[in-house]
Amino acid sequence: MTQSPDRTDAAQGIEGVLLANRDRIVRFLEVRGAGDGAEDLFQDLWMRLTDRRTGPIAEPLSYVMRAANNLMLDRYRSTRQSELRDRAWGEASAMQSPSTEASLISREQLALVETAITNTGDRPARIFRRFRVDGLNQRDIASEMGVSLSTVEADLRKVYATLAAVRRQFDAS
Repeated sequence: MTQSPDRTDAAQGIEGVLLANRDRIVRFLEVRGAGDGAEDLFQDLWMRLTDRRTGPIAEPLSYVMRAANNLMLDRYRSTRQSELRDRAWGEASAMQSPSTEASLISREQLALVETAITNTGDRPARIFRRFRVDGLNQRDIASEMGVSLSTVEADLRKVYATLAAVRRQFDAS
């Protein structure tokens, strides 16, 4: 597949401008708020500008800098929209309180789950809580409890199987 000479010349022209002014463009993006993401944005800019079909550009550096500015505006708008959406969702979910019935059902289910975990045995229940609640990794738990890593894994599987059975009971009712 061959490209038209205009496309090739335009791409090489833009690529040449991007390569020759790389440091300047990255600094521009950093100053405009990209921070550590300036290099990634430069790559995005490169992809956007070299993938386009363009004709001759009178002021290629101005064109590239305008595209970089537009990229930053897009990024700012996207981040702002995301924050607004997250804030609105958080406010909406905070305003909704569960019904009394839902609260009672949840408490009963929690009690059943806690009982099921306890019934797996002291060590599996302790390992599960250290892993899932306290966030310790399995190797540290094994060292702390004086058991092998495979014992920790087996105990976790035991608790997970029990929780799966409890979940099936909840789903059935």
